[in-house]
Amino acid sequence: MSAGLGRAAVAIWAPRPAVGVLLDGTPYYAPIGAVLADESRVICHLCGRAYRSVAAHLASHGWTKPEYCQAFGLERQQSLESAQTRKLRAAAFSARLVFEPAVREGSERGRDRARRGELTMDAARAARGRPFPEQRRQRARASLPAAARAQAGLASRQRADRMLSAVADASARRAGFSTFGELVLDRLLAGKSLASISRECGLGKDWLSRHLPRLDPSTHAAVGECSPQRADALWADVIARAGFTDVASYLRQRHLVEHRSVNAIASEAGLSFPTVKAALQRHGIEVSAHAARRHAAERRQQQVTAQLGVESIADYIDRRRAQGLTWREMAAESGQPQAWLRRQAASAS
Repeated sequence: MSAGLGRAAVAIWAPRPAVGVLLDGTPYYAPIGAVLADESRVICHLCGRAYRSVAAHLASHGWTKPEYCQAFGLERQQSLESAQTRKLRAAAFSARLVFEPAVREGSERGRDRARRGELTMDAARAARGRPFPEQRRQRARASLPAAARAQAGLASRQRADRMLSAVADASARRAGFSTFGELVLDRLLAGKSLASISRECGLGKDWLSRHLPRLDPSTHAAVGECSPQRADALWADVIARAGFTDVASYLRQRHLVEHRSVNAIASEAGLSFPTVKAALQRHGIEVSAHAARRHAAERRQQQVTAQLGVESIADYIDRRRAQGLTWREMAAESGQPQAWLRRQAASAS
C-alpha cells in the first residue's frame, strides 16, 4: 500500500517526526504496513528521509530488504523504489532482454516455470507457517465489502467483550464477590474512586472508566446515582469527631452559623479546598468567600452603630459631613480610623 506525499513533502530532506517505536526501541517514521511514496521519492521507515530507492539506501542502516519488510509489515515483493526509478530499471532491463542472450534464456526458463505452476508452488511452500504481513491484512480489509467489514468488526468487538468479562469476573472472585458489579458498587459506597478500584484489581487506573459502560451498563448508571453518597463517605470520620449526624448539618453550622471560611473548614476536616467547596454546593449551601472576615466586618459595623446611636454608619457620615465636620473630627468622635470611615462611605455610595 502506498500513499502520495506531494511534491512539497518529498522535496524536503529533513527527517520526519517519528510515528512509533518498534519492540526493540527502534523509532520509525512511516506507518506500519504502508509505503509512503510518490512518482519520484520513497520515505524510509528508519530515518524518515525521501529517496529514489530505499532498497539501495538500506545498507547505510545495516539492514537488508527482507529484514526491513518483516520489521515494518510489508510484503516481501513490495518495491521500495519510486515509480520513476522502476520505469528506468524496466527500460534498462528491456534493452538487456534484447541484446543479452543469458538474460533472454533466464527469462524464458522463468516463464516456463510460471506456466507449469512451479513458481506458485515454491511461493506457497516458502510462505507456509509465516504470518501475514500487516500490509496484506490492510489490503484484505480494504477489499472486503461494507457488510463483511461490519461483520468482522462486530466479531472483534464480541471477542474483546468476552476478554473484558473474563478479566472482570476474575477480579470479582479474588475479592470475594459473585459479580464484578457488586465489587464496584461496594467500593464506590466506601468512598473509592473508579481509578482506585481499577488499581486495587491490578488494572490500569483508567480501565474502569473506559470499559465499565460497555462491560456493565447498569453498574455504570449506578455510579452517577451513588456519587453523592460516595463523596459524603469521605466525611464520615470528620462528622463523627465533630458530633454531627450528617455532612449537611456540619457544613451549615461551620459556614453559616460560625462563619468559618472554606479554607478553615478544609483545615479542620483534613480535606482539600475543592472537596469542601463541592460538598457545600452539593448540599445547597451558598459559598461565602472570606466568611470570617465579612462576619467580623459586619459585627464591627453593628457595634459602632449601636455605640453612636445611629441607624447606619452611612447615615452618620452623611449628617456629620452636612454639618461641616472633617474626617479627622468624625474619627475622633466615633473612635474609628479615618480610613475605615472612608471605606464605609465608599461602600454606601
